[in-house]
Amino acid sequence: ENISDFSLNVTDCTQVVVPEEVFFTVAAAGILENLLVLIAVIRNKNLHLPMYFFICSLAISDMLGSLYKTLENIFIILCKMGYLTRRGDFEKKLDDAMDSMFILSLLGSIFSLLAIAADRYITIFYALRYHNIMTLRRALVILAIIWTFCAGSSIAIALFSYEAATVIPFTILFPLMMFFILCLYVHMFLLARSHAKKIASLPTSTVHQRTNMKGAITLTIFLGVFLCCWAPFVLHILLARFCPHNPYCACYMSIFHVNGTLIMCNAIIDPMIFAFRSRELRSTFKKMFCCAR
Repeated sequence: ENISDFSLNVTDCTQVVVPEEVFFTVAAAGILENLLVLIAVIRNKNLHLPMYFFICSLAISDMLGSLYKTLENIFIILCKMGYLTRRGDFEKKLDDAMDSMFILSLLGSIFSLLAIAADRYITIFYALRYHNIMTLRRALVILAIIWTFCAGSSIAIALFSYEAATVIPFTILFPLMMFFILCLYVHMFLLARSHAKKIASLPTSTVHQRTNMKGAITLTIFLGVFLCCWAPFVLHILLARFCPHNPYCACYMSIFHVNGTLIMCNAIIDPMIFAFRSRELRSTFKKMFCCAR
């Protein structure tokens, strides 16, 4: 809020405000859609596989992102109405808790995408040994490690966010993890193309390869949507930390509400990708709605 007020004095850019009705509608839709994904995976035993557990982890991250923006908007409304102050101890603790939730959502999404990418890599190139390498127990252990690390990091970063030594590693982590996943994709598709030519004479293997490549393409869509929705907000954090008084930075920060809405749009788009790309998940959704009727 302080940065936004200052930006009006140093730039001619008008602050873009998203209507509260739109804000809460998008947030509620994202939470409900991802909740449906979690319920579908829990109810259908055929979906109790490592890949779908990693997808559930991504769904939880999306829910946290929508919940964070919803609580933040409520907090701002209460401050404007005079029910909360901006400098109180309770408000500071509440703000730290919301910041921690935001960081947890971002880190959870990054590491969930990384886990899905690794799972697809093993599926494509170690298909015969996949069930021995990626067991359900190992998948749960991986998820436990991911969320323990993300929770600890989010608390530490939220508490010490005013120190550059904390902000810099956090901001470097985002492009670094994205670069690593992109390298994994390039390596995956290049090897898959070479591997597909070698097994072209085996009909069953070709069908299996096509199925695995479909999963890799789905993951690529996930990554593209994630970058489009999260990168503008991460850039906002960088600009707010390192050049808040620059007119160009202030002009970009005037679309803060739009960048926040993009995060919640990610929570809406991901479940649509799940349903569109997974026949088993679509079938589960149909059964759930038919039973509800």
